[in-house]
Amino acid sequence: MKLGARNLITDVPGLYVGNAQDAVLKSGTTVLIGDKPFCAAVNVMGGAPGTRETDLLAPDKLVDQIDALVLSGGSAFGLDAASGVMDTLAAKGRGFAVGNVVVPIVPAAILFDLLNGGDKGWAANPYRALGVAALEAASTDFALGTAGAGAGATTGNFKGGLGSASVVLEDGTTVGALVAANPFGTVAGVQGHFYAHASEVGAEFGGLGADPKFDPLAGPFSAKMDGFNPRGNTTIAIVATDAKLTKAQALRMATAAQDGLARAIWPAHTPVDGDLVFAVSTGAREMAAPVPDLLRIGHAAAICLARAVARGVYHATPAPGDVLPCWSQR
Repeated sequence: MKLGARNLITDVPGLYVGNAQDAVLKSGTTVLIGDKPFCAAVNVMGGAPGTRETDLLAPDKLVDQIDALVLSGGSAFGLDAASGVMDTLAAKGRGFAVGNVVVPIVPAAILFDLLNGGDKGWAANPYRALGVAALEAASTDFALGTAGAGAGATTGNFKGGLGSASVVLEDGTTVGALVAANPFGTVAGVQGHFYAHASEVGAEFGGLGADPKFDPLAGPFSAKMDGFNPRGNTTIAIVATDAKLTKAQALRMATAAQDGLARAIWPAHTPVDGDLVFAVSTGAREMAAPVPDLLRIGHAAAICLARAVARGVYHATPAPGDVLPCWSQR
């Protein structure tokens, strides 16, 4: 494996990502879109998910391809970001054809960031407009850290954030990940050692390696259990490849990628997290040997996702009113 040119999910040719955020709100939205509709699936392992149109991604459901994916802050309010994306795509004539109309297919997932210090006293739901702005900002280059759906993210001890990473396999297949890391658990110890250190490439999130004093039952996690009032919860992600996958194969990729969350977050997949991974296939490259190729793609997706979680926290930046410090302020 080697890194993609940008070390972003947009190293998968034909994919673009846009962010929009509101500093006063301390929240935002991220949209992934392609040159054309793409195959997608989803795996949910958290106990408290917030989703839209995800049932349609099951292998036995009618629609084979979708138009965009939305990751958003705002808890259930954030699902309205997908409405803004749908309206914009419909105006461009893009969507699933039904007679003489088109219906854009835009699944979405949200995270809980309502207690992060931002002003949530809106008179009208702001997420539809954030969805439109994120779609219009879609590009191959985009910001990490305190941006998009990660703008108001938190972890158990540091600010969370938006992360991304990629690899290119030996046969030329590209795999990438995009994540808004907002878990109940922690991503790094109090000294800054990331749990995803075994997957780190170079010093892409600090190069500190393993924590020599690591205790999985100590530190901020155990302290948070006293009174049990999680400030943030849910990590939502997308993994993508240019390999041609069926919906069933994409589901297997999403399932394998969940291992990346387990490697990067302690604990992951809790009853209060809505941990979810979408998988995307642009279909540009045929797999020569479907079983071993799918195995390698799933493994790469898990590696990329673990790295992306750490990169999101690593790149978070401080802002007035923050309730937690950034990793850089430890």
